[in-house]
Amino acid sequence: MHIKADTQRCLGAGQCVLSAPDRFDQSDEGTVLVLEDRVDGAAEEARLRDTVALCPSQAIALEA
Repeated sequence: MHIKADTQRCLGAGQCVLSAPDRFDQSDEGTVLVLEDRVDGAAEEARLRDTVALCPSQAIALEA
C-alpha cells in the first residue's frame, strides 16, 4: 500500500503534517509533500487512514 497526494487539490490546511509528521510535510507553497509513501502493516495503515480522513480537501489517499 502507498500514500498518494494530489498537490493540485491540497488547500494547505496541514492536518496531515500535524497528525503524521513522519510521513508528511508542506512545500514552500504550503501544499502537501509525502516524505515516505510506503505503508507497512495494519497498525500503520490504520493510523494513516485516520490521517487521510482528517484532510479537508481529500488530497491524500491510500492506494494498493
